[in-house]
Amino acid sequence: MSKHTIKTPCIGLCSTVFGDLICRGCKRFNHEIIQWNGYSDNEKNSIWLRLETLLTHVMQSKIDIFDPALLCQQLENRKIRYFPNQSAYCWAYQLLLKGAENIMKINAYGIELRPDVMNIKLPELRKHIDREFFELSQAHYQYYLAQPFLNATGEVKAEPIRLVP
Repeated sequence: MSKHTIKTPCIGLCSTVFGDLICRGCKRFNHEIIQWNGYSDNEKNSIWLRLETLLTHVMQSKIDIFDPALLCQQLENRKIRYFPNQSAYCWAYQLLLKGAENIMKINAYGIELRPDVMNIKLPELRKHIDREFFELSQAHYQYYLAQPFLNATGEVKAEPIRLVP
């Protein structure tokens, strides 16, 4: 499964059609989804990198990966799509996304839960991770795209960035 080229971060749960500025599925911004096919490879890679960075940050606070090769093999065996060039923490997210309800022993996948989440059931942990990933994406959007620029006195010195779809 991982050998196939994945052309878009879309996971088929788009919420932007309901008016969300950030997709609750893939965590891309509305304008990125609309303009995706028109973006250069560099622009797409920049978006992929932002998503990977935010997700890795969230995952590192919840799990430790003690055997990335085992995790990779388990994903292959279960035909779970993952991105080989991304962090193993992103691979672990794909595992939880697809199989949290069926995993009995997370250690069998080369993963260990951190002490502060050890008592949370995996489906609930997946929801926590997804919510935190979404909140970080929202914060990124607000800080870098929706926030008006302020001068030293706190007054708006220019219009906020407005991306036209």
